[in-house]
Amino acid sequence: MLKETFEGKKVFLTGHTGFKGAWLLLILHKLGAQIKGYSLAPKHDNDLYNLIGGDSLCTSVIADIRDRERVQKEVDAFQPDFVFHLAAQALVIDSYTIPVETYETNVMGTIYVLDALRGLKKPCTSVMITTDKVYENFETTEPYPEDARLGGYDPYSNSKACAELAISSYRNSFLNPKEYPTHLQSLSSARSGNVIGGGDWSENRLVPDIARALIAGEQVIIRNPSAVRPWQHVLDPLNGYLMLAAHMAKDPLKFAQGYNFGPYPNDERNVEDMCGLAIEQWGEGSYQTPDIPEKPHEAGLLKLAIDKAKRDLQWEPRFTSAEAVEWTIDWYKNGRDDALNFTSTQIERYFGLG
Repeated sequence: MLKETFEGKKVFLTGHTGFKGAWLLLILHKLGAQIKGYSLAPKHDNDLYNLIGGDSLCTSVIADIRDRERVQKEVDAFQPDFVFHLAAQALVIDSYTIPVETYETNVMGTIYVLDALRGLKKPCTSVMITTDKVYENFETTEPYPEDARLGGYDPYSNSKACAELAISSYRNSFLNPKEYPTHLQSLSSARSGNVIGGGDWSENRLVPDIARALIAGEQVIIRNPSAVRPWQHVLDPLNGYLMLAAHMAKDPLKFAQGYNFGPYPNDERNVEDMCGLAIEQWGEGSYQTPDIPEKPHEAGLLKLAIDKAKRDLQWEPRFTSAEAVEWTIDWYKNGRDDALNFTSTQIERYFGLG
């Protein structure tokens, strides 16, 4: 279904140089799509985008998502069939340091993409990527469904909730499904959990911190060892985004709404569990949880309800959290020196591509 949907189609992908963006770029390339990426330049030489030769997989536009005129210009020039908007300031800890930039990027950047869609005169299917953290988190054991109250304690989470409100407003005001024959735009949002996978080198993120320590032969330092998150391998939510877009392309009205993509709610692991699994998969190592005074607030418990995606899209996670760690650590242990081939092999195994 995905090959049929995307082969030969024009896909506008923001955030293509980031961790999730680089995985999605390689998947779309294997599906035969014609891709234009729009993002800031990769931060480090060993970023996944560089390791897989991202410039050879797409037309790469290095620009800021906060540049409204540039966003409009690139969308107009490309005339996409699909849009996946991933560009974001994506780290909770960083959002405490650069809150204004976080809101500018995550809210206004999203609005600039949405506004560019208003000018298209052809059918286009767009999936706006936010986060599991858009919900007002009361840290209960009940998973949050898509109609739960939006909120967010920290600037990152809150900015993504604001982006969801903007998406909803644009869908109601300008791209209303009831008026699809007039504007030809189908718009949804996708909220995924804590994504892990090979090639993520972000600071202050659990698995990259673990990988760096294990590669260097150092002890792993973890924050919030008891915090529970909806952990999932990057291929599971990306498959969800692609399946959502494929369903929207066939029925632009029915699926123009928000969807959660996460692990099964009973697949529950805290930070300490995940660290233990990673060390076990690596084959050696240890960790410690030192006291960190006056650390910024981070949620202790968060779960997503995925019943809607299972029912509407026939999507469900293929990996358990343990399998997600296994594939991820395997990449850091065996794949980083031949990232293109190793990442390609994992994609082909997951999607059954040959």
